[in-house]
Amino acid sequence: MRTLPVAAAAVAAAAMLLAGCTTASQDAGSDPTASDGGSAASFDPTTITEDADVAAMVPEAVASDGKLTVGSNLEYAPVEFVDADGTTPVGLDIDIVTAVANTMGLEVDVQNAGFDSIIPAIGSKFEVGFSAFSVTPERLETVNMVSYFTAGSQFAVAQGNPDGVSADDLCGVTVGVQTGTIQQGELDTLSKECTDAGNEAIDVLPYDSQADVTTNLAGGKLQAMYADSPIIAYAVEQTGGTVETLGDIHDAAPYGAVVAKDDTELAQAVQAALQKLMDDGVLAQVADVWGSGEAVLDTAELNPAG
Repeated sequence: MRTLPVAAAAVAAAAMLLAGCTTASQDAGSDPTASDGGSAASFDPTTITEDADVAAMVPEAVASDGKLTVGSNLEYAPVEFVDADGTTPVGLDIDIVTAVANTMGLEVDVQNAGFDSIIPAIGSKFEVGFSAFSVTPERLETVNMVSYFTAGSQFAVAQGNPDGVSADDLCGVTVGVQTGTIQQGELDTLSKECTDAGNEAIDVLPYDSQADVTTNLAGGKLQAMYADSPIIAYAVEQTGGTVETLGDIHDAAPYGAVVAKDDTELAQAVQAALQKLMDDGVLAQVADVWGSGEAVLDTAELNPAG
């Protein structure tokens, strides 16, 4: 790992972010992607009522306890994270799955888990997964996915791009990424292309928390970070410009709600709930709160082609 030079503004901001804490994910005050005190913005899910047709589709095994158990990695603001009180799940996905559960006539039970541990636990520990899961052929081999939102990938660097990083040539660059994401796999592929061409590998640094990625970029440990476009935009906003975008958004793909491969009934119920919310304009209202209303899909597709 290399310690890199950082612009003075980034150093000052990082010092405030990191003061008095261990890691970004352990202290809300150190999370540059968390809200500045107070509660995070949210859509009021109590305005969503049960739809009898959708509720009738919910399997008895799910409906029996009156709740929908959801796996989510609450470290990926603004899509899913923990509110300033340190316990309440909030974010785009949290509002969406709450609206889905209400439409199904259920209460929502969001449980925090490591991102790469959620899919293996679908159908056992969790009934569904909502955690900015991009729909991919590999994931569709093991689970059902219902599309509802679209996002691309984007890079970010410290303000002013002090190391002159180019999104088109990352060989030798230290790049942070959240563990288990699509972006980590892409960086590994790009790094191999660098070494195959006789160049220095990309120094890929994975972190369990996206907050830690952003904090380490602002603090100078990273030269760049790579994440979903809504996460990058939110990080730029919440750090007050301490980090900035690099290059265009690319590789747009849908997010998908995750359901066990052998639970077609529940997958269809989730699909019906999402479609109802799309048709009523509710899903766009939810996403608008988080600045992403235009990214909501018109059709909730079960296992869309990658």
